Amino acid sequence: MGRDKATLELDGRTFVERTVSTLAARCAPIFVVAAPGQPLPPLDAEVLRDDVRGVGPLLATARGLRAAADAGVERAFVCAVDMPYLTVDLIDELVGPSVRLGVDVVLPWDGRDHYLAGVYRTDLAVRADELVSAGQRSMRALADVADVQRVVMSEQRALSNVNAPADLGMTS
Repeated sequence: MGRDKATLELDGRTFVERTVSTLAARCAPIFVVAAPGQPLPPLDAEVLRDDVRGVGPLLATARGLRAAADAGVERAFVCAVDMPYLTVDLIDELVGPSVRLGVDVVLPWDGRDHYLAGVYRTDLAVRADELVSAGQRSMRALADVADVQRVVMSEQRALSNVNAPADLGMTS
């Protein structure tokens, strides 16, 4: 996209502000993992900084899961900031099976896995760190070594991610 997605604006708010606002209605505490030196607006969340840029989402997820575990949380909703239409209803649809089934990960599936819109057990931080140390960068690597439950969903706007400005017009 050529621009930091976290600070891209939609309806007068940055993506990261929109995400934190949505999460605040359902989740506590909230951790935002940011790149070193990445400028962010003031947020009602704890900002954690990655040590290195461009390592991929697995390292950031490990950092966030570790922080949530240290805060005494057993499960955490992990999401990317490029989902400006995220809803609390989507989170609730995933939390129920996570608690009921006790699996490591619950992911939405609408023809593809949405690794950065799922509920993860916070003790997966250790596995994620091990995978990163072994050179892995993708969230798929973590899902491949975890007990995963997929919740089948229809395509929906809440799962839309923005990879280009034209994606903002998505209404699916």
